[in-house]
Amino acid sequence: FYTKVEAAHQRWQEVLGEDLIKVPRMSRIYYQGKFYDYPLSIFNTLSNLGIINSLIILLSYFKAKIKAKLRPWREPETFEEWVSDRFGRRLYRLFFKTYTEKVWGIPCDKIQAEWAAQRIQKLSLKQAIINALFGSQNSKSLIKEFDYPILGPGMMWEKFQQAVDNQGGQVRLNTVVTSIQRDGNHIKSITALQDEKTISISGDHFISSMPVTALVKKLDPPPPPAVIQAAKSLSYRAFIIVALIIDAKDLFPDQWIYIHSPEVKVGRIQNFKNWSAKMVSDPSKTCLGLEYFCNEGDEIWNLSETKLLDLATRELASLGLADAKAVEDGTVLRQPKAYPVYDRDYRQHLQVIQDFLADFDNLQTIGRNGMHRYNNQDHSMLTGMLAVKNLLGENHDLWQVNTERSYYEEFTTEELKQKQDSVEDSVWQPV
Repeated sequence: FYTKVEAAHQRWQEVLGEDLIKVPRMSRIYYQGKFYDYPLSIFNTLSNLGIINSLIILLSYFKAKIKAKLRPWREPETFEEWVSDRFGRRLYRLFFKTYTEKVWGIPCDKIQAEWAAQRIQKLSLKQAIINALFGSQNSKSLIKEFDYPILGPGMMWEKFQQAVDNQGGQVRLNTVVTSIQRDGNHIKSITALQDEKTISISGDHFISSMPVTALVKKLDPPPPPAVIQAAKSLSYRAFIIVALIIDAKDLFPDQWIYIHSPEVKVGRIQNFKNWSAKMVSDPSKTCLGLEYFCNEGDEIWNLSETKLLDLATRELASLGLADAKAVEDGTVLRQPKAYPVYDRDYRQHLQVIQDFLADFDNLQTIGRNGMHRYNNQDHSMLTGMLAVKNLLGENHDLWQVNTERSYYEEFTTEELKQKQDSVEDSVWQPV
């Protein structure tokens, strides 16, 4: 939990209070049996790679810079171009290509550059060397610690539900929207299935965080064919966490390890105890979450729970991170539509849907899937807050939230100091 969005930070503090703890941050990259700092640090990276590989990386970097000088008008359009321009093609192939293609399941030259601009620290290899040798008083770097709910993110949403209930609202669980009734560009009601019972809910205003593709498909009467086709053309990446209970007190200090090694399918490994010790009830055990990125209906998605547990156990052992015999138990969690895919054509398809929905007088879409935008939790929450402000008479364009090409884990030294000062001086007020 880290953000530059003060409204979101205030809400976290307001709802969680003392249950929001400070956690020192540590994440690393695992590649060819070695750990690399994340984000990449020059001395650690070159030390692990050795002299020859390091020289090749530097030559590749200088080659990329020369090409950029010869073509100053060229803007990178794909992930491959964006990373290669900043780090050189050799480092791109070593550290970025394999992991990124694990996450998205498509070649890096098919992924839009804007995703790289949002998710990768804006640091060139040149700046990394300068900072490593001489330091920088105002260089951008990832934060060193973050806030975290003592029992995990689910705890926050449980507290939000309690707050809604306490103020007379209602949170309907186990309820699936099956259709959305409209009269032209006005939503009249929704039909939903709640615990196998069909219910109808009417209202004056509607805010949707469901996948925008599902929203379009549930409209009754259906939207124009071009809008339906645009919805069919947007895609998502699914996500599976295989949680394993290990008979070991301490395995590694990271919250996350990014697995760049191509010989295994796992993309990332969480150590839940390192987020918060309270998340593992027995301090003599460790719970790891092995994350697999996939598509709904593909080979990995269709594996049984038993086969997924076996796969995760084998890969964990093959990486040398834990002994397979120490795995005592496990479970599997599947998350469909976890990541909206930024392929080459997604913008034009999304624009068709966005233009159609803009004509509705009582409908707003919010959040990562509601806007098909790779927002973090803070920006997703901000779109919800601004949607409510719109109902109260303000005029916010939700599609302008988080449009800048940067990722909000980054703070300059001065920004971080200002943020800390503002936190110390502020009084938490409901937004």
